Amino acid sequence: MEIRSTTDEDFDVFVGTVHAAFGRFPETPVEGGGLWWSALEKDRCLLALTADGRPVGTAAAHAFELTLPGETLVPASGVTAVGVLPSHRRQGVLSAMMRHQLGELRARGEFLAVLLASEATIYGRFGYGPATYTARLTVPRHQAALAAPRAREAADAPVTGADNGSVEVLRRDECGEILEEVYDRYRRAQPGALSRPHRWWALRAGQPPISPAPRYVAVHRDAHGAPDGYASYSIESGTLTVDETIATDDTVFTALARFVLGHDLVSRVVFKHVPPEHPLRRQLADFRAGEVSGDTDWLWVRLLDVPGALTARGWFMDGELVLDVEDPFLGERGRYLLTVRDGKADCVPTDREPDLSLDVSDLGSVYLGGTAPSTLVRAGHIRAHRPGVATLADALFRAERSPHCLHWF
Repeated sequence: MEIRSTTDEDFDVFVGTVHAAFGRFPETPVEGGGLWWSALEKDRCLLALTADGRPVGTAAAHAFELTLPGETLVPASGVTAVGVLPSHRRQGVLSAMMRHQLGELRARGEFLAVLLASEATIYGRFGYGPATYTARLTVPRHQAALAAPRAREAADAPVTGADNGSVEVLRRDECGEILEEVYDRYRRAQPGALSRPHRWWALRAGQPPISPAPRYVAVHRDAHGAPDGYASYSIESGTLTVDETIATDDTVFTALARFVLGHDLVSRVVFKHVPPEHPLRRQLADFRAGEVSGDTDWLWVRLLDVPGALTARGWFMDGELVLDVEDPFLGERGRYLLTVRDGKADCVPTDREPDLSLDVSDLGSVYLGGTAPSTLVRAGHIRAHRPGVATLADALFRAERSPHCLHWF
């Protein structure tokens, strides 16, 4: 079997093969883009071919930036379009492609990769671990009132976080530049967020609000008229569905939520992507009115260089841990002393006895601060070698806020 990068001449073969792997047909091109595969980078697409040259598998990677805790931006390959023809599954094709791809990423000097898993049981064996989570929040329109905030600066002071801005409703085709600029500001401060390169917006390649699908957009502007948030939504059969809410702070998010929750002639409002522990449900006057469903993993993380990854992110307390990390898929194992001082980490090989023993997929899960190490200890995946070390690891790996990823790829 041969695994090689695609060329301009065989990119159509790649597209046809990945669609056949999923039992689908390529969409008919439309004016304005909208094809999910139009944003693929041909030099980062892989084809697996049999000895007689027949294509049987595909894998690709987007060049993104990932925001780490501490608002650090790092390169991250977004693995996508992974598929094997039904006739060639369980014959080692997928493992060979994954091993080849990880080798290419390392050769590029990258220390992590990310993906969205079509099935949760596939990618753990290749070293990926679920690192961000998302859920759907449904609120009946007749129970959508928000409670008045109770916190005040002082007895006679205005309510903290009062909104002095405004909301304007635009059609999606009227505000493309606004969406791109606001999203970019948001993702630079949000742990777990991925960049959306300009070509995605230009090609309209992705899900709403990137795609050409008709949407209304509630654009929030600050007191000076500058856009600082938006909510992309559609209404069908009495349900207002919010594709995504992007806000530079909680006050802007609340203003956008209040707008869509107050929309007339709808029976319920559905927020498709709400991060864990988001305050919106607590802001409802009726706590039970917010129904959480579809609680699921979203972004999976795979570390390729443990010291490089751990020293890249920001940290929020001092401490040290000895981590014994096993990487079964690549046949590697390393023991590292992680020392954190003043928000920065040093990570070096060590012979000291380990505090935690873990798989590289578990390290990927805790890396962004969205999964507590103690949870994986209790689940039987991470081994804590002494009392109290899991609590220390929880405190060390926490982020300034829950990591969240909205981007689909």
